[in-house]
Amino acid sequence: MSSTPSTVERAFEAALYADSDAALDTGASLLASDPASDAELARRGEEFIEGAWRRGWQPADVVRIVRRELDDTHVRLVSALILDESRRNERNEQARGPRWTAQLEELTAEAAEAAGTSGTSGASGRKASPRTDRFSYATAVLGLYRLLLRLPSIEPLDVDAPKVAAGAPKGSRMLTRIRALLAKAEATGFPEEAEALSAKAQELMARHSIDEALLAARTHAKDAPGACRIGVDPPYETAKAVLLDAVSKANRCRAVWNEALGFSTVVGFEPDLEAVELLYTSLLVQATAAMTKAEAAQRAGGRKRTKSFRQSFLAAYAHRIGDRLAEAAEGQVTAGEEELLPVLAARDVAVADEAERMFPATVTTRLRGVNDAAGWEEGAAAADRAQVRARPPLR
Repeated sequence: MSSTPSTVERAFEAALYADSDAALDTGASLLASDPASDAELARRGEEFIEGAWRRGWQPADVVRIVRRELDDTHVRLVSALILDESRRNERNEQARGPRWTAQLEELTAEAAEAAGTSGTSGASGRKASPRTDRFSYATAVLGLYRLLLRLPSIEPLDVDAPKVAAGAPKGSRMLTRIRALLAKAEATGFPEEAEALSAKAQELMARHSIDEALLAARTHAKDAPGACRIGVDPPYETAKAVLLDAVSKANRCRAVWNEALGFSTVVGFEPDLEAVELLYTSLLVQATAAMTKAEAAQRAGGRKRTKSFRQSFLAAYAHRIGDRLAEAAEGQVTAGEEELLPVLAARDVAVADEAERMFPATVTTRLRGVNDAAGWEEGAAAADRAQVRARPPLR
């Protein structure tokens, strides 16, 4: 016995498996003409979200790719779908770990802010987007579902494995202090003040990471390397990926860039992953500010090759920062640390093994299109001025 396909099924058949705008319009017209299809449409959206989780994606990953490929309307729609799915599966969310929870909390805060500024209410369905006609709304939903349906499988992040030593302090206060110090370093117009603030932040990062490592060793905790994904956005994403790689290596992590999807996966122990996220973000802000200032000076001198200047600037910045961080890493631990040296060596091996397990086949990417001498010189000089200092030797 056969049944008549629902409006949603017919709309999906028309719109989701073809790339043309005409196909999208056909599907949207079917949905717009049938208000009774809204509930099924929302249910199908939740199924697409759950499918993304099964293929290795996390909330921040999905929002990032939607923001990259579509627009703000679609970002609001997918955020609402994710939050609705998390509420219906709250028990599963608690088992997915603190990073997953933090991503949901950030989405909740963004949704609340958007609701406050746009006057919308609710967390699901049409209430999650600005008031619009049914056809426009259906078009947006189908465009989003088309993207979700085609998300490829990516390396799953093992959210269930123990990543933090049992009984270890959460470190939230210290991380809050580090963030505040770096924010002030980025904002100040006084180099000496920025130097002092950044040096203090680096000292706190080192203490936090080493304390966690020693605590795990002394308590025989079963902590293990984890992983996180960090967006590497265009333009000049190759240079940004190189910068992130340099920061990761300096903090005993490994970074693997997925150029097609616009992110790097960083593998390491939790305190080091936190340090990478904070330091990379801070250095990128400093690089952008320095590049903007240098570019203005170049334009004032009559230059117009903005793109090549920026590309070369960021490439040189990433290269030089890598050298500086490598030099700093060499002096992190004094030779007399009998207890600490084997602990760090074992962690290095664990991180390398986990990265190899997750990414058994990788290739090396080289910077291309770096042909502006002035941009390279300015970028290298900016890197020398960037607020990075060696972690103090442990005593």
